[in-house]
Amino acid sequence: MSDEKLQKVLARSGLGSRREMERWIDEGRVQVNDETAKLGDRVSAEDKVVVDGKQIEITAGDALEARVIIYNKPLGEVCTRHDPEGRPTVFHALPKLKQGRWVAIGRLDINTSGLLIFTTDGEIANKMMHPSSNIDREYAVRVLGNVDDDMLERLKQGVLLDDGMAKFTDVQYFDGEGANRWYHCVVMEGRNREVRRLWESQDVQVSRLKRVRFGPVFLPSDVKVGTWRDLSQKELNVLTDELELSRRSLPKFDPHAAKDQEREYKRQRVRQRDDARNPHTPAERKKRKVRVVGKRG
Repeated sequence: MSDEKLQKVLARSGLGSRREMERWIDEGRVQVNDETAKLGDRVSAEDKVVVDGKQIEITAGDALEARVIIYNKPLGEVCTRHDPEGRPTVFHALPKLKQGRWVAIGRLDINTSGLLIFTTDGEIANKMMHPSSNIDREYAVRVLGNVDDDMLERLKQGVLLDDGMAKFTDVQYFDGEGANRWYHCVVMEGRNREVRRLWESQDVQVSRLKRVRFGPVFLPSDVKVGTWRDLSQKELNVLTDELELSRRSLPKFDPHAAKDQEREYKRQRVRQRDDARNPHTPAERKKRKVRVVGKRG
């Protein structure tokens, strides 16, 4: 392993996103060879790296392993690890890790359900969240109010919100009748409550909001509300190829650990009914020529 930036190595080892690792270094939580690390430091496999008093096993760039899971977030959960108000968090529902920790790729507010992606690989998380990657997010939204073609065009052209201009790169009617209809809309950013605020700027109310896609990753129909599943090796390859990253291997579990993981997966229970519409049929996806991770239906 040649020397690499410290924050990149820490992120790849599953401790958090690269941005989070930069904060840890700034806060003096990381030591390299018994000296407090600083941004710009580079490390190799021969270096001793300690985080919060615990020595970290450095993951070499040519022997990458990663887990990525799809989670169907219910309403009422928050995306923090510990909530001061005692509300349930998404991290409590995830499988336990013996090493490293789950890194959330993006967030959803407490009143939004649907697709969340978690990984043990901070480099994957950083690539998916960084604005330069231009990764879009698709939502199913139930709107209460009268929506016409002029409104949809305004939402695609751009609307001035409190924090600047925002728009949908695509918005399409999907289902429903009268003043309570389902639409599918796509945004390129992860700004706070952006989808809700765009609709509310047009004097209509969002009564349901669910994320159904994040880049090439779709929310599969077999992942029910409040449950998760791992990406397969094939799906992980598609994801890393789309992100233009080196391919990762799934972690190898000993037989005992593999059985524990299987039991943990089977113990999951559906915790809410899901009535959001299927965003894309297989025929529609084929027509769009999208490389898909986590196919629906």
